[in-house]
Amino acid sequence: MRIAVVTGAAGGMGRAIVHRLLDDGLHVVGVDINGPALVMMGADLTDFTALACDLTDAEAITDVFDTVTRRFGGVDVLVNNAGTCFMSDFPDISADELDRQMSVNFSSAFHCCQQAVKAMADRPGVRKIVNISSNGAYNFDVFDPPHYRASKAAMDTLTKDLARRYARDKIACNSIAPAMTETPLFGVLSAEVLERAISAMPHGHAMQPEQIAEWVGFLVSAAGDVSSGNIIILNQGRDVR
Repeated sequence: MRIAVVTGAAGGMGRAIVHRLLDDGLHVVGVDINGPALVMMGADLTDFTALACDLTDAEAITDVFDTVTRRFGGVDVLVNNAGTCFMSDFPDISADELDRQMSVNFSSAFHCCQQAVKAMADRPGVRKIVNISSNGAYNFDVFDPPHYRASKAAMDTLTKDLARRYARDKIACNSIAPAMTETPLFGVLSAEVLERAISAMPHGHAMQPEQIAEWVGFLVSAAGDVSSGNIIILNQGRDVR
């Protein structure tokens, strides 16, 4: 059985990704800082392992992958889904908030990729890394603050580097960059900002986590073996020029 690690597994997007990969027959290790939510989530699931972890702690990430390797023999899939958006705006972003934003969105993914590449050694077939980025890294018409954009753009640069670096090792790495998707992160937006952002979507509504999870499932499947180094932008055609 293939082993997948999904970060931010207890959130809205994370739950959808977990269920998609479980439906596809993988054993999923859900990683999240919210341990109780993970346990509740896993109560009705088979082939699911819950591991609580503060993903801003590099040593804790190492412990997670050591545990997974010890229990299951390695890792076949990593989905870096954990992330948040702090809403202070330039130039009034504190140094602490900048560091926190980069740590949650980028550094956590960086350290997970480091450990996953090691845990993927000697696993059969094409192993997969899928990074959940954001349209905000490219679309400067929308509300996203600059430190959030920078964290996601850094993730996408990491995606391309790893795709090139590990192509001959049969590790495929791609980013998915969604626009407005209905998740608990909607709660950080004012009603006015949220209404304006949704009204800009061509279909007149936000996308759903399950739709993004379908793309993750595709990349993780055999059909995704030939895709690596791509930033897949999902926005209903909003930003086509």
